[in-house]
Amino acid sequence: MKRLDGKVALVTGGARGIGRAICEAYVAQGAKVAVADLLAHEAEETAAALGVNAMPVTMDVTDLDSIATGVTAVEDMWGGIDVLVNNAGVFGMSTLEEITRAEYDRQYNVNVAGVIFTAQAVVPGMKKRGGGAIINFSSQAGRRGEANIVLYCSTKAAVISVTQSMALELAKDKIRVNAIAPGVVDTPMWDTVDALFAQYENKPLGQKKREVGEAVPLGRMGDPADIAGPAVFLASDEARYVTAQTLNVDGGNWMS
Repeated sequence: MKRLDGKVALVTGGARGIGRAICEAYVAQGAKVAVADLLAHEAEETAAALGVNAMPVTMDVTDLDSIATGVTAVEDMWGGIDVLVNNAGVFGMSTLEEITRAEYDRQYNVNVAGVIFTAQAVVPGMKKRGGGAIINFSSQAGRRGEANIVLYCSTKAAVISVTQSMALELAKDKIRVNAIAPGVVDTPMWDTVDALFAQYENKPLGQKKREVGEAVPLGRMGDPADIAGPAVFLASDEARYVTAQTLNVDGGNWMS
């Protein structure tokens, strides 16, 4: 028996980075996986690489119709959804004076509303199946503030709160809700993050990325596979008595 045999998972932001690593790990552990992403072509490529137990889903987590269409497609294909991974997210950096309403809306619509409304679409089907697991993505940035990152840090702090409230509401339905708070993980997004730090901290490209890796107690940036393992655990029956928690997976950057 594999750890996720018989389970159907929907992973948002599943086409690359952490999301792709989770999709790969879930298929390896026996699950059927819907690779949901706004990047339709990349979702198709990832699903094709994973084989018959993966399907691509074009999904914009800021669009309720897109969410509903994607969830219905998965339920029609495989009968329902047992595991939802709310991994889709965006990052931005600006001083307080530079923050615009448009940027506020962009980050909150993806990082917070996307979590809430994707769960809203999936939960009715989970209840019919007798339970399930939801895994939301926070960040070490949700555990502490950082200069020039007011919006991102606050969205990821909100995810922790959303996770706790959602878990308490859904406990009676045997739906467990937890979050993962990664630290610095070497994904394509970090090239964007590094470039923004270069701009705001007047550093050469690559310097911030090197610094944050060296500052991790375990001595390196995380790899997407480092996050996929805990995501398998939280989706599995091994975590049947774990809910309302945010698991730090950050090499020791934050202790709680």
